[in-house]
Amino acid sequence: MASAVPVSTLPLATSRIRPRTALVASADRSFRQRLTETLTGLRWQVREAEGGAQAWAEAESSLPEAIIVDSWLPDLDLAEFLKDFRSQFPDVDLVTAGGSIAQESPRGPYRQELLYALRRSQDNDTAIWNTAPALNKPNPPLAPVWPVSAQPSPAPPTFPPQSVTSAAIHPQSPTPRSTPAGAVHTGSGTEAASSERLPELIGVAPCMLEVSRRVRLVAPRSTPVLIEGPTGSGKELVAEALHRLSTRSRKPFVAINCAAIPEALLEAELFGHTRGAFTGAVQGRIGRIEAADGGTLFLDEIGEMPLGLQSKLLRFVECGELQRVGDNETVKVDVRIIAATHQALAQQTQSGQFRSDLYYRLAVFLIRTPSLAEHVEDLPLLVNHFLQQMGRDAPIKRVEPSALAKLAAHDWPGNVRELEHVLERGAILAGEEAVLTTREIDFGLAMN
Repeated sequence: MASAVPVSTLPLATSRIRPRTALVASADRSFRQRLTETLTGLRWQVREAEGGAQAWAEAESSLPEAIIVDSWLPDLDLAEFLKDFRSQFPDVDLVTAGGSIAQESPRGPYRQELLYALRRSQDNDTAIWNTAPALNKPNPPLAPVWPVSAQPSPAPPTFPPQSVTSAAIHPQSPTPRSTPAGAVHTGSGTEAASSERLPELIGVAPCMLEVSRRVRLVAPRSTPVLIEGPTGSGKELVAEALHRLSTRSRKPFVAINCAAIPEALLEAELFGHTRGAFTGAVQGRIGRIEAADGGTLFLDEIGEMPLGLQSKLLRFVECGELQRVGDNETVKVDVRIIAATHQALAQQTQSGQFRSDLYYRLAVFLIRTPSLAEHVEDLPLLVNHFLQQMGRDAPIKRVEPSALAKLAAHDWPGNVRELEHVLERGAILAGEEAVLTTREIDFGLAMN
């Protein structure tokens, strides 16, 4: 009998393993939370910082493997921070979330994980459309959503009269076809509808085509636009489409979430500040409005803006001039303002929660993004699109008809963003299986 190996001689691998640490620097709390959740699921330890100074201190104390920096810091100039950080911490993988400066990409051994986490965390109000293929690039082949089988299968769900035709629900051939993302060959009527919609928008329901029509009408002008719609219905994508089709498309598109930034910092974020204007302002910097000069300023969740700041924004909307915090001089800025909200701003003006004079200046042209329940006939196209996106790094999965019926029966309070998450959970649970059944869909719905 072989003698036992003394425990003291076994390699203590676990004692040498140091958990991977990532540092997330962003003034956007919701962005930090989403990124933290994704990285934690990938077995990272995550430390958070609300600004550049705090991020620097955290990096010195924790020595992270990677730092992810948002495209805007509330206390330091982003370009200077990145330059100094790279010099001081050359071994830390530096990643930026985009912006006007040259984007830093991960280069270390965790490149794929960091890119995946960043992509997932940047899916905010436009989860379905953020992942649409870039314009003027070839689209990937369209895989059938439902399995093709000679065996009898459960009856497909019943959709409203405007639904896609049965040819979309039961493909006759598994041969991939090259079509625009989200589009399915369903006959001349649907093909014509697909040609009317904007490339970014997935869906051919009348309410979705109306959104495309309104965007095309107002995009060439500098008219202020208010986008109203429920959370997860794609308001930011509509704003980006307005910018893309405008004469300002070569200038910056600058977005700010008025609900994600603390009230004490929101004014400085919008209008900029001088050095020493408030505690922590170690250097002056321009605001988001000034950064968008010549382009488009997107004010997301405008209904969450404090009343006191609304009056200062109104002054800028009226005359196009602003004052940085702590400065007496005015700066002339030319921007087109697009605002968005999930609230009924007209009702809020009556209750005094939102300034009526500001509302009427922002809502010169109104676009409403529909909830998913209002265009449930587009569900097959949306499911098809999501499965193809998830098939970038794994075999494309399919959905059996009975599982699709489950999806069609759901009321979707979280809209297309919720649909994406349900399918992603189901795909994870399915593992190596190629078909999502009612079991996986039930699991995805139960976690909402």
